[in-house]
Amino acid sequence: MYNGRIIETDDCVLEGAAWLAEAEPRFAHALEVAGPLPLRRRPEGFGQLLQAIVSQQVSVASARAIWGRLEQAGAVTPEAVGARSEEDLRALGLSWQKASYAKALAEAGIDFDALREMPDGEVVKRLVAVKGVGVWTAEIYAMFSLGRADVFAPGDLALQEGARLLFDLPERPKERALRGMAEAWSPWRSVAARALWAYYHVEKQREGVL
Repeated sequence: MYNGRIIETDDCVLEGAAWLAEAEPRFAHALEVAGPLPLRRRPEGFGQLLQAIVSQQVSVASARAIWGRLEQAGAVTPEAVGARSEEDLRALGLSWQKASYAKALAEAGIDFDALREMPDGEVVKRLVAVKGVGVWTAEIYAMFSLGRADVFAPGDLALQEGARLLFDLPERPKERALRGMAEAWSPWRSVAARALWAYYHVEKQREGVL
């Protein structure tokens, strides 16, 4: 049974932000610039993973538009996606690849209740076993849908760019390097991610995550 910290309220985020600001002065600067961090909790279940797949490698605006079409068509449940062909999903805005991923997710039979009890690493391992669900998608789900306090998504380009800006790095850190940096931000790596996204938004005037 999972016994780690769950981010459930704004107070949890504030606690994590205070810890980070004390542990790393650059986070204190990011928080001063960006202001209060959002909770970003999301529901659990199939729809959230499907939304994460939709968000892969597209802009926030494009992801929102495609997701809106899927919602309007009612294609956001395993049953509804399973009943549609890949051509049908393509017509709603998914690429051929993402349409195949959506079908695979619908057929995967994930026990979402069981995910709540798994350690972070096991959650990621279970999810990435599904075609189209990469480590980024699994980590985003663990962070926002399960509320895990110590999960980070170093493959996220906005997090990489946010880290480059905040830490004045000569270039954007790659996934492996950023994962190593983030070890110093445990046990609040999910709040560190929120801080980097918020700082990225202020510096670039762009949203970093859907």
